[in-house]
Parts: sequence; C-alpha cells; structure tokens
Amino acid sequence: MTNRMGSVICDITISADGYVAGLNQTEERPFGDDGGDGFGDKLHAWMFDNPDENRAEVEQLSAAKAVIMGRNMFGPVRGAWDRQWNGWWGDNPPFHAPVFVLTHHARDPQPMDGGTTYFFVTDGIESALAQARAAAGDGDVMILGGAITINQYLAAGLVDELRLHIVPLTLGGGARLFEGVPPLKLDQVKSRAATSVTHVTYRVLS
Repeated sequence: MTNRMGSVICDITISADGYVAGLNQTEERPFGDDGGDGFGDKLHAWMFDNPDENRAEVEQLSAAKAVIMGRNMFGPVRGAWDRQWNGWWGDNPPFHAPVFVLTHHARDPQPMDGGTTYFFVTDGIESALAQARAAAGDGDVMILGGAITINQYLAAGLVDELRLHIVPLTLGGGARLFEGVPPLKLDQVKSRAATSVTHVTYRVLS
C-alpha cells in the first residue's frame, strides 16, 4: 500500500494590488503602512472583525501538520540571533505543530506551549520542505509567508494549492506576491465572498 502524501499549501492574505505587507515595516508595525494604525489593522481585520463569518478559513490555518515560514515572518531580528525571540504569537502559538523557519543563522530548536516547536533551517527551501513533510506524515504542510518565502516555493514548483484572502484595499508598495515568479497555470477550486474579504483557492497546475 502506498502512503498518502499530504499537500503543500500556501495560505496568505493579500491586498487587492497583490501585497502581503506595506512599506516601512517595523517591529511596532510588522505589516508596514497598511492603512491602519497598529498590528495589521486593515490587512488582517477580516480574521478578527468577523470571526464567525470567516471561521472555516481561520480553522484551516491550524489544520496543517507542519508549517514553514520565512525568518521575516517569524520576527524582526536580523542577522545573528543576538536576542531571544520566539515569534509574535506568545508562549502558546496557534500552530500546535512543528514550524520550520528559514534562516541563514543556526539556532537550536525552540519548544513552545501547546505542541509548537520552532526548528531553524539553514540549508534552503527544499530542506525545510523535506523536514516538514517528514514531520507531517500524511498530513498537509502549510507555507504561511511571507511573500519572499512563498514566491521561492512557487518559483521552484513545490506548491500544490494556493489559498488567497483578498482584502479590498490597495497598498501601492511593499512585499508583493508573485514577484519574480514565472507564469503559473492555476485552476480555481473555490471562492467565497465575505463582508471584508474574498477567499479564493487555486490548485497550482504548473
């Protein structure tokens, strides 16, 4: 019997003009100039302002058996790990699964409450995916961002499914999805319009 291998899924919120974060990102404003006055006020408001309406999409985010993210998504620390930083999400992150963080600087695994352990991968996107697949077994692997990380996986042809949460605002600049990615053929699997966001799922064909 052949063991089923889970899907590799990218899931990210974008503006109507394709940005996942605005210009001028800082530790205090990790999503940059997004039209709000705080931590991702406008771009990710759909998760918090209408939780019941978007419950299915939010629950999908924690359904994966392993997660991959770039170091820029993990936090604001750049270069060597010169201070302890365990992500934006507190002592009990919402992932409840192994999280593989792409970085150029080695660091020991960091266990957290609730079943999340951060593993720091220094040898590239293929290695991170192989480790995530091994950890996930027959479950799905979720790539959560940021744009540079997702673009690398899309360009390498390593993504099975792309879930976009499209927010009706434009940012005009920042970190853009599909930047440097060759043309892709996408098959739209489903879409759903909610009050402040449209959820679209594509199967990546090539």
